[in-house]
Order: sequence, then C-alpha cells, then structure tokens
Amino acid sequence: MFYKLCYTFLFQFVEIPVPSLKKNEILIKIEAASLNQADWRIQKGLMRPFHPKFPFIPVTDVSGEVIEVGSAIHEFKVGDKVVSKLNLWKAGGLAEYVAASESDTVSRPAGISAADAAGLPVAGLTALQALSSIGTKFDGSGTGADVLITAASSGVGTYAVQLAKLGNHRVTTTCGARNLDLVGSLGADEVLDYATPEGAALASPSGRKYDYIINLTDRGKWSVFRPQLSSNGGRVVDVSPNLGNFLASVMTLFSRRKRLSLVILTLGKKELGFLLELMREGKLKTVVDSRHPFEKAAEAWERSMSGHATGKVIVEM
Repeated sequence: MFYKLCYTFLFQFVEIPVPSLKKNEILIKIEAASLNQADWRIQKGLMRPFHPKFPFIPVTDVSGEVIEVGSAIHEFKVGDKVVSKLNLWKAGGLAEYVAASESDTVSRPAGISAADAAGLPVAGLTALQALSSIGTKFDGSGTGADVLITAASSGVGTYAVQLAKLGNHRVTTTCGARNLDLVGSLGADEVLDYATPEGAALASPSGRKYDYIINLTDRGKWSVFRPQLSSNGGRVVDVSPNLGNFLASVMTLFSRRKRLSLVILTLGKKELGFLLELMREGKLKTVVDSRHPFEKAAEAWERSMSGHATGKVIVEM
C-alpha cells in the first residue's frame, strides 16, 4: 500500500508498483518518515503552478533499510540502515518504498532509531545552516555570542537550541507556555513565553541585547527584532521570512550595523552525516511530538498543520 494525494488535495490509499531504480539509486523500505511545513504547503497548492503535478506522494525525510541497489551504487548494500533527504520535487516518502539517490542518503549509525533519524534531514539541517551562518563552532572551541531563537519548541527550534549550546552561545528562546520547561531542558539559558508582553517584545530577562536572532516563525517582524539587536553589528538570520522581513533583508543588505539576512537550505549529505554523528555521541536528540502508524498518516498531517506540534511529527511504517 502507498499513501498518495489525489487531485482534490485529499489523502487516498492507493496501490502502485514498487519504484524501479536508476543506476545511482537505492530502494529503501521505509521504517519512519517525518513531516515538515513544506510538505503540507505543497499540498495546499502554495507552490503551484510550478509544483507539484497531482496526484503526488509527499514527504522528503525518511529512514529505513536498503533492499535493492542500482548498478552504479558502491556506498550502500542490501540490509544497510539509512537516512535520506529526498528531492523536494519528487518526494515520495509517505509510502512503504521509495527510490532515493545515493547523493541524498547517508548511513544510519547503530543505536539511532528510525524515528529519531527521520526527524533530522530538513529540520536539523536548517538549524545547522542558520547557526553555521553566524560562525558557530560546534566542537566547543568557540567563545559564543548572545543569541535569541524564536519558536524554539518547533522541529527546527528544538535542534537549533541544542546546536547553539554546543557552540557555547548564551541562548534566549521564545515558545508557548506549555513548552517552557522542555525548551529549558534542551539547554536554553532564558525562556520567554511569547504570549507575555516581554515575550512579544523579545526582551531578555537579563536585559542583554542579542548579537544574533535566529527567527523560525513567519510572524516575526523586523520592527520588533531591531530594538533588541546589539548596536555593534547585530543580525537577524531569518529562516521563515514574511514579506516585511524579505523587504528588510533588501534594505539592510549593506548595513554595517543591524541587518536581516535570509537562510535558504543548501546543506546536504555531508552535513546530515555530521548531525547523525552528534546524535550517536549523545550530543543531539530528536524531540518527537507524536508517532502515527502509516494507516493514520492523515492524523499526523493534521497535527503538523495545526502549528502546535512540539518537535517532530513522525509516521511509522
């Protein structure tokens, strides 16, 4: 059985042939997949008319077992456990089997569950790229900076907090009241309830200004960020920009003081392997909001779309 989208943007279970392989692909029997905002935004038609052509099997983040390899594959063999960030334009991860490119796939270290590994690709790499863009050193050698992370209980946010602490940053975060303790347990030094006046203003309880703000919410505004930035070179790194922040990124492009820059995910296989190694060493973990059996993937979809998930929503095959 495969899960597929029909032309009315609704889920349907349908049977389709097991994918055939190109010479540089592997066939993965999927054990777990994780959902991202991009998945349901595609379903809602926000990328049309460019993408996708319906019917369409969504989801890019998967982990499972190799059951067949193409003729040009040298890195993997049948029986290997792997993690893959599938091509966004093809996707196909919400299914029992998927053909994945060798260039999009890494080995899953022993001791890491399929669910934990499946949470990593898009969310973990986005967090890694945002923090790398501000010069974070993840080996503990950096002196750190004052950093604010918004929406810290999200999938990207839970990884970002942990990675920021590996970089010795002094971390302030925002999240909902129910997640204050969780985000604190991930290492945040200060946790703000975004619904309070202080949280809405992004004001640090200790009164410090931020060298960097990692913005993970599309409701963030440059007008709110700017007063909280350090006067000597403070910068916003925006992962989920709205129109106002996009314009701010253009207007502040050549600013020597406060500015806003955008992050578009470009990291891939090498960096995913790095994140898995951190996970193997116990330095990084996936916060799982909920697990859903394949037959109830529609419930997982609804949970992801609700905007209230804490960490990653996982579908297990």
